[in-house]
Amino acid sequence: MSDSLFEHRRRRLANILPARVGGRVRRVTGLIAETTPLPLPVGSLCRIHSRLYRRAIESEVVGFRENATLLMPLGEMRGIGPGDRVESATTEQVIPVGEHLLGRVLDGMGRPLDGKGPVTASAAYPIYADPPDPVMRPRISDILATGVRGIDAFATVGKGQRIGIMAGTGVGKSVLLGMLARNTSSQVTVVSLVGERGREVRDFIEVNLGGEGMARSVLVVATSDQPATVRVKAPFVATAVAEYFRDQGADVTLLMDTVTRMAMAQRDIGGSVGEVAAAKGYTPSTFALLPRLMERAGRSPRGSITGFYTVLVEGDDLNEPIADATRGILDGHLVLSRRLANRGHYPAVDILESISRVQSEIVSGELLQASRRLRQCLAAYREKEDLLSLGAIVPGADPEFDKARNVMPDLEAILVQGEKESTPFEETVEKVLEAAQKSQREVPPPRRAPPAPARR
Repeated sequence: MSDSLFEHRRRRLANILPARVGGRVRRVTGLIAETTPLPLPVGSLCRIHSRLYRRAIESEVVGFRENATLLMPLGEMRGIGPGDRVESATTEQVIPVGEHLLGRVLDGMGRPLDGKGPVTASAAYPIYADPPDPVMRPRISDILATGVRGIDAFATVGKGQRIGIMAGTGVGKSVLLGMLARNTSSQVTVVSLVGERGREVRDFIEVNLGGEGMARSVLVVATSDQPATVRVKAPFVATAVAEYFRDQGADVTLLMDTVTRMAMAQRDIGGSVGEVAAAKGYTPSTFALLPRLMERAGRSPRGSITGFYTVLVEGDDLNEPIADATRGILDGHLVLSRRLANRGHYPAVDILESISRVQSEIVSGELLQASRRLRQCLAAYREKEDLLSLGAIVPGADPEFDKARNVMPDLEAILVQGEKESTPFEETVEKVLEAAQKSQREVPPPRRAPPAPARR
């Protein structure tokens, strides 16, 4: 027996209740089943035995109200009625993990969803674990090549970094996630799909990931029809899987789509137990949940988890509560622009709105200066792009704008990339340096056409 599995079983024995705790259902209101008092902590799992359907329904303790315990079922609530028997299951939630998880699809509880049989486990990890000690975290010092030129050049990602992807609907968010899953230089990819349509799961596996990407990936899926507790739990399950591979010494890429739908599920839970809404209907527990999840990613002395967390911004408003809270936690963000997507510019990463807080620490000074120079050129071009389309700018009147306009074709060639295209990091650096050098050259004034000969 491995040391990790032995330690887990020892810990589970320490958390087992000396006797099974039981009670009865009093009433069901909305998403909550209210029972007689149970001496169990929040997060414990119970089973509600439906007398009507003669089946056990797993539930989680989510709170207490006066002289009652509040349970939220992890499955279909149909069939639960007053007087149904409730019994405790466990006070610690764990999932089986192992190398055999690669290529598998799990549900929000960590159970196989792909019909390939049970997972061969070599250890068991808690779903709700503590983040690494902040003092013991190694600094981010190594580059994680994503294969996406716009990201590698202008928002370079480091191993162990956590970065957000801010996007509205229909701007290529899933396509970008597929590119990251296939092309990043990590050994393992863990993907958490939360609140997605059922149809999109198979599409993501076969179209966005493909056979090569799936072979080194683990998917954790909680579709929109799943209970709110399962949708909240799925990202924590995916993080626990990523932590296992990190502890084995691997560099892991963790992709979560989306934080917003997890937050909406937590809002439903908080509202059901009586929390008062704080901002746009989101309860305080929602904002407390975000750092508990995201702080678990990062580097450890053995490996790293690089997290990409997508945020579905409502109405393309980057200042809405979840987007604003997420930016304050993460180490950078990528903004997908609807304006660029409408022009057929994919991936639609707006580099002027995007930032990596560790880029200056992990890339060479030459690349850093070159990327800043090209940012300046793009900003100068966008500032007067409308005037150019109106013919209100005369070539030669603004030398800096002329330089920016001269380098735009090279910059567009870097930023626009095919879905199946992957560029090595060294090649991206070479293209950026060449474009930056071109942007420094003086643009000769346009030649004036000779005057037409006078008519006799």
